Amino acid sequence: MTVFDAVGFGALNVDRLFNVNRIALAEEESIIIDYTEACGGSAANTMVALARLGCKVSFIGKVARDREGKMLLKDFRMEGVDATGVVPAKHGRSGTVVGFVDQKGGRALYIDSGVNDQIELGELDTGHVFQSRFLHLTSFVGEKSLQTQKQLLQMLPENVLVSFDPGVLYARRGLNELESVIKRAFVVMPNAVELELLTGKTDYRRGADLLLARGVSVVATKLGAEGCYVTDGRESCLIEAHKTEVVDTTGAGDAFCAGFLYGLIKRKKIFDCGKIGNFVASKCIAKVGARTGLPRLKDLISYLGI
Repeated sequence: MTVFDAVGFGALNVDRLFNVNRIALAEEESIIIDYTEACGGSAANTMVALARLGCKVSFIGKVARDREGKMLLKDFRMEGVDATGVVPAKHGRSGTVVGFVDQKGGRALYIDSGVNDQIELGELDTGHVFQSRFLHLTSFVGEKSLQTQKQLLQMLPENVLVSFDPGVLYARRGLNELESVIKRAFVVMPNAVELELLTGKTDYRRGADLLLARGVSVVATKLGAEGCYVTDGRESCLIEAHKTEVVDTTGAGDAFCAGFLYGLIKRKKIFDCGKIGNFVASKCIAKVGARTGLPRLKDLISYLGI
């Protein structure tokens, strides 16, 4: 029985974002213009975006019993994300990210993983995952939680589809180390840099073809201002970005993943999935932070004209 449209499994972080006049290099200085603090984490951002689009979603992960952990759980409840699968650690600190965003929307991020890198299979509520249509995986910094993800995939029923957003952290590991994840993935959603790191192919089309040859059913490559390239081996589409003023690119890839997954959940064609992904990402980058600008279902309905 399917209970959830999607379950996310990745790092949970509180994002501390500093808007600066420029991102400083070593031995340089820049000026802080503004500061915001918000909940984040790649898979978590995607689940929040799906919840705003009317999907039923849950999350498995880990937080500490600190201010940040309470903040992360409270935000899930407010957004309608089921958080009963999030494990409260007895010791340690919750994950945090310090980010610097320049006036053109560029960013530099520094990660403090905390208890995110201490997740073991035995403490997870796998029932959440087994009752979902999609399991959405994103990266951890440490080795233990990656191994836990791999162990979970070995137990996963065939009817649960896997979506995978590798991020730079996992992409740097390469195809061989991620082979068990890639083979089980229905859809992989890297950006162009991550796809090159993952496959060694400078042409994103060839990189996508390589993932398809490894068993992936759909590849959706995020191309930033150029939009996205999606392929399932039969149909291939380069889809123009939804035009908007860029304020902050934090969370744009996570937002795209939510839009693309929404399309898959609704059994839409991959071209339409890509268009929805671009739209959700465009709303995200129009405001500061990974979640502030995420659209609601009514916004998507208006965009689709239905």
